[in-house]
Amino acid sequence: MGIRGAVLLFLVLVLGYAMWGRWVESMIFFPDRGVAMTPKQLGIHGEEVFVRTEDGVRIHAFYLPAPGAHRALLFLHGNAGNASHRLPNAAELVRLNCSVLLLDYRGYGLSEGKPTELGTFADARAGLRHLIEELGFPEDRVVVFGRSLGGAVAVDLAQNRKLAGVILESTFPSIADVVSNGIGGKWLGALAGRRFDSASKIGRIQAPMLFFHGDRDDVIDHELGRRLFDVAPQPKAFETIRGAGHNDLTQIGGRRYFERIREFLEEVAPLS
Repeated sequence: MGIRGAVLLFLVLVLGYAMWGRWVESMIFFPDRGVAMTPKQLGIHGEEVFVRTEDGVRIHAFYLPAPGAHRALLFLHGNAGNASHRLPNAAELVRLNCSVLLLDYRGYGLSEGKPTELGTFADARAGLRHLIEELGFPEDRVVVFGRSLGGAVAVDLAQNRKLAGVILESTFPSIADVVSNGIGGKWLGALAGRRFDSASKIGRIQAPMLFFHGDRDDVIDHELGRRLFDVAPQPKAFETIRGAGHNDLTQIGGRRYFERIREFLEEVAPLS
């Protein structure tokens, strides 16, 4: 093969890899545009805010304040729907005397752009920056809550920071592990690459961590949640919600689920 042939082969491989990467990400993100509901429609106090990311994307979020509570929670949702679908859940967290910033990633809800792995990481950093710089919460009074895919975003955000705590719900070590554990098998998992690789990052989290996972989760197996927990540093705790699947932890867990979160908040960012 001559030089021209080698260059052509290289370009074909690069293009193929880029196209494969875009296809993989299209299988990860399932955003809904617009908003399904607002705080006002739900009868809760809240406001819509927009924040600008470091790469210039305008991101939409809901801010639900808890009057008199000097602690906040950054809520990072999963890969489908948008932030408005999580408003009822966020309202329950506000009742734990914790202000909540419920963020939509780029391409979701009213946020600009198109979702990508690195984009979601930048979006989360913008949300945290808004809580600290615009709303005045010290970093060590902020808890980051990541659910499902949002758990991987939370792990990336929390590295080497002085956060109050991190809550990870129904999440995984990496996308490759999720694919390998499902119908794809290990060969397809390997093709998924190192996307959302929480297992390699979680050791750099300095804050206390609380994990939740349903033992009937048929999207992200309970064992994957335990695997990520096992490589996480102390202090940490793992709560199995018996009988819960992937999307019903709040319903199945009920009062005890929210009480456990309250206990954690009091441990890491006490009101007193």
